[in-house]
Amino acid sequence: MSATDGASSAVTAVIAIDGSQQSEQAFYWYVKNVHKEGNNVVLVHGQELPPMPTRDSWDQQMQAGKKKRDEIQGKYMEKFQQCGIKGKFISDFEKPGEFICETAKKENASYVVMGTRGLGKIRRTIMGSVSDYVVHHATCPVLVCRNAEKTSAAT
Repeated sequence: MSATDGASSAVTAVIAIDGSQQSEQAFYWYVKNVHKEGNNVVLVHGQELPPMPTRDSWDQQMQAGKKKRDEIQGKYMEKFQQCGIKGKFISDFEKPGEFICETAKKENASYVVMGTRGLGKIRRTIMGSVSDYVVHHATCPVLVCRNAEKTSAAT
């Protein structure tokens, strides 16, 4: 590929967010270290479907999930404005790892950026890890921001 081949194609960055400090740090790491004007930025938020014991509890859990989604979307749309970034927010009730990978593929992502909670080996084995799933199943490169102490908010 020549130098001019890459210049004409748009870069699409998918950033996985979930409302955690780790995903916020990954967002700011992207802004500080990778973002270029003209990049397409897609924020992806996947929420597990709640268990379905009763209809009332299902409705309450779904409402709580929608409220969380709306809060996260508002927070990151504000961050977009503050950082001068244009982008979009995609959210659904899906398994987060699968949803991130599916969205990255649909959006023709150049790469995925995400944080990690740094689960220990035993907890990760029992519970699974979203970042581990994405690293192994994404069809594009994945940047996992691991060290919270070395990642600072862009100002």
